[in-house]
Amino acid sequence: MDPLNKDNLVKLQTPPLPYYWESGRSEFRVGERHPNRRKLGIFDLIIVAEGELFIGENGQEWSLGKGDTLLLLPDGKHYSVKPCEQDTIFYWIHFEHKTWSTSAKEGATANSFSNPPTIHIPKHISLADPENAFKLMRQLLSLTVGDSFWEEQNLLAQLLAMLEGERLNRNSTPATRLAEKAAFYIQQNFRNDITNELLAEELHFHPNYIVRCMKKKYGMTPSHYLLEFRLEQAKKLLISSEWSIERIANEVGFQYAPYFSACFKRREGISPLRYRKSVQH
Repeated sequence: MDPLNKDNLVKLQTPPLPYYWESGRSEFRVGERHPNRRKLGIFDLIIVAEGELFIGENGQEWSLGKGDTLLLLPDGKHYSVKPCEQDTIFYWIHFEHKTWSTSAKEGATANSFSNPPTIHIPKHISLADPENAFKLMRQLLSLTVGDSFWEEQNLLAQLLAMLEGERLNRNSTPATRLAEKAAFYIQQNFRNDITNELLAEELHFHPNYIVRCMKKKYGMTPSHYLLEFRLEQAKKLLISSEWSIERIANEVGFQYAPYFSACFKRREGISPLRYRKSVQH
């Protein structure tokens, strides 16, 4: 498949999380074909365990071997390209998700903390360690139908997280991973005073290099990232609590409420108090 094709990545916007429907294990003998379907209405994730499966969707065609996965779309037309040339075993899992899109790469949303979190699943990928996926599928198939709702949802989430993790590991560079580590540290410690020197000590890299990595990944320095993250947390507290402006400022890491209010107004165009009133009506 062309890596620049627009359907190379399936993006699932959350909330809600994808909803598990059913799963199974299919065996095809030599000469048998995958069934043709049009607009199934739910996602169909295929994971090949043995043999080779020839399948197409909307004009794209794949030859799937052991450890290969393919995510078929709810509104697509998928079909057999040709019969199996060897005995083939594959797992499949059906799940529902309403708000999704396809693209060749992630959108440029790194600078916005207000966008809903999005799950990025590769349309097709060869798993580095497929046995982990097979294990999850065996666990899923061992559950009692109708009595294992939360276990089913949890195993689906683990499987999708595994696919997303495979994509991240392959696409990320050392500089990207360092920027993500720095961002994660900031998110976990945003109430504290975080300096470039502290990040350098925690991550064991020169502070100037960390700054360059974060600017390349997120378009902002660590201090700017920290400020943006604090203000986004403040917005959530303004909506969800009745705390005073002073308490919210302190809760998200600002020492002085007037400075917090000034930063908030510069970013949002209105004061924290006016923002609270605007979202409560």
